[in-house]
Amino acid sequence: MAPHSRGPFFGLLRLAYKIDWVLMSTDSAPSSQRVIAVIPARLASSRLPRKVLREIAGEPMLAWVYRAAQQCPLLDDVLIATDSADVMEFAQSRGFAAMLTPVDCASGTDRLHVVAQSVFAGIYVNIQGDEPLLRPEHIEALLAPFSRAEVGVTTLSTPCAAVDVDNPNAVKVVTARDGRALYFSRATIPHDRDRSGFAGYRKHLGLYAYRREMLLRFPDLAASRLEEIEKLEQLRFLENGIDIYVSPTNFETIGVDTEDDLRRANEAILRTLHAKDTPER
Repeated sequence: MAPHSRGPFFGLLRLAYKIDWVLMSTDSAPSSQRVIAVIPARLASSRLPRKVLREIAGEPMLAWVYRAAQQCPLLDDVLIATDSADVMEFAQSRGFAAMLTPVDCASGTDRLHVVAQSVFAGIYVNIQGDEPLLRPEHIEALLAPFSRAEVGVTTLSTPCAAVDVDNPNAVKVVTARDGRALYFSRATIPHDRDRSGFAGYRKHLGLYAYRREMLLRFPDLAASRLEEIEKLEQLRFLENGIDIYVSPTNFETIGVDTEDDLRRANEAILRTLHAKDTPER
């Protein structure tokens, strides 16, 4: 049985959350001015099963992501979008806003599109549930370009470490002078043909923000051949002539896809916690 239809309890729970969010979207700022973060949280991960509920420094990964998003003053609300009854139960136990979405959503952007049908906002921030090193500064950088009327979609990049330049799991991005993405690739771009020692590679961080009208267009965009080849959903926007603006940030993240990623994220968070607990001399 699909997770989003498991008995009357979960049906009522889903309804309660949707009602709460409709009320929140009408009782606070006008919907055209609201900025909400949505955390797509699939439990069925092929490389690292149940990863969003795996523990990091004694807490499920999803809790680290949700609380980091809550700390950003530019967000009106934060919502988990999941296809899992287990994630819904966890969210309820922590008082985190969440809603069930269909199990057949092909991507995180498709899951955001479902949320946008009942949760109204002017801008939606897509925060991956496997980014436990998320910081409020990431969200602030994502939202900064929206002061320009022509911006409809944004994402982030950070300096690419030498170890990741040739790593296909670290997506690279090249941009125009005004910040528009020219291309995203798992290949090493730009290619340093003359071996000049180029060191300006930029690593893409998989966080996005969309104006409502751009998010609503996403499922209707023609399927992208480049998206299929690279397995990068953002290429659907570029191949359909929609600009993505890339904001720089110096704050690296660790997207958790493997046991090794989980170990590295755990060590990074423990170091941060230790630094906070160590008194200055």
